[in-house]
Amino acid sequence: MSVVLNAPTAAQVMPKPRITHARAPLTRSVLVCNEFGEKSETQIPAERALTLYLDKKELVTLMTLGGQAELLVLGFLRNQRLIDSVDQIESITVDWSVGEGEMGEPGVAAIKTRTEAQVVIERSADRVVTTGCGQGSVFGDLMAHIDEIELPSAHITQSQLYGLVNAIRLQETTYKSSGSVHGCALFQGDQMLMFVEDVGRHNAVDTIAGWMWMNDIDGQDKVFYTTGRLTSEMVIKSAQMGIPVVVSRSGITQMGLDIANHLGLCAIGRATNKRFLCFSGAERFIWQPELA
Repeated sequence: MSVVLNAPTAAQVMPKPRITHARAPLTRSVLVCNEFGEKSETQIPAERALTLYLDKKELVTLMTLGGQAELLVLGFLRNQRLIDSVDQIESITVDWSVGEGEMGEPGVAAIKTRTEAQVVIERSADRVVTTGCGQGSVFGDLMAHIDEIELPSAHITQSQLYGLVNAIRLQETTYKSSGSVHGCALFQGDQMLMFVEDVGRHNAVDTIAGWMWMNDIDGQDKVFYTTGRLTSEMVIKSAQMGIPVVVSRSGITQMGLDIANHLGLCAIGRATNKRFLCFSGAERFIWQPELA
């Protein structure tokens, strides 16, 4: 599920890819039995496979809910550094019909690059399986370009953090009806710009990255929120989008913290109600302890 609450209005200067708006059910009903042997119906996330083809060459298969698959594809290409600019993509076409039914074939995402872009992708022989749910794949060296990232000098106030956490609490979600999914959101201050859920948090952040690219939104004054833990790849992907502040309902891993410290990124974890822990980048946080 993706909800855009405040879309940009600035005129787009460069052409953007043509994308489909393929939709698939986010949940499905199943019959279950409780501890008393009583039967009832409940909802579970409708996880499905999506195989990406770049200029007719198979690239990778992602596991996803499929809420906004085109943006997921675009964000995946961006965050894996497989393309340099959104303008290199002519179109993204998603077709779920080939994957209908139980244990069906994966859905298909056909990515067509512009002729003049001359995109050449050689898949790395070494694929790093990340700690992201659903086994996200990172091509090449995870740390190869980290020193090229320079984050803007932005801040978040304690009041904005509390507003952000409350906005997430009030958000209607697939998780509330079926569980088993992760949610991510993009904020400007305490105003939610986009919310997306998927079976893996790396899919959700990739979808947000794709939305930012399609709408010419930079990360300068933005805050990234995730329900999942802040692992190394989550911190790197946020930094690649130019976002200087990340917030998690969960915690942070050692490698995630090391990278956040290296980049000067503000990482806030265990943020529920009015409790939180600032793990790194405290200089970006404006404290208002009286609000606690």
